[in-house]
Amino acid sequence: MGRLFEASFKKMVVELSYVKESVLSAAKELDISADLLSKWRRDPRFNGVTLVPKNNKLSAEEQELRELRKRLKESELENAILKKAVAILAGKD
Repeated sequence: MGRLFEASFKKMVVELSYVKESVLSAAKELDISADLLSKWRRDPRFNGVTLVPKNNKLSAEEQELRELRKRLKESELENAILKKAVAILAGKD
């Protein structure tokens, strides 16, 4: 069985990886898998509740645009699912 990590540790590791600007170097320093750290960086519970991973090479406006596009895409998908559900339920009445 693999090691278990607390949420507070995961948050600190994610922050460290942004400071170091490298997943691999942070993972090596803490003796954890780089794949696992990448997974934590994508998880809103550990990355400061961002919908998309931070990219320090992008300006704040570009990063915000990425997040807004992601939210729009999710909302459109949710809307399509709801429309299908209404159509299915309306057909059963």
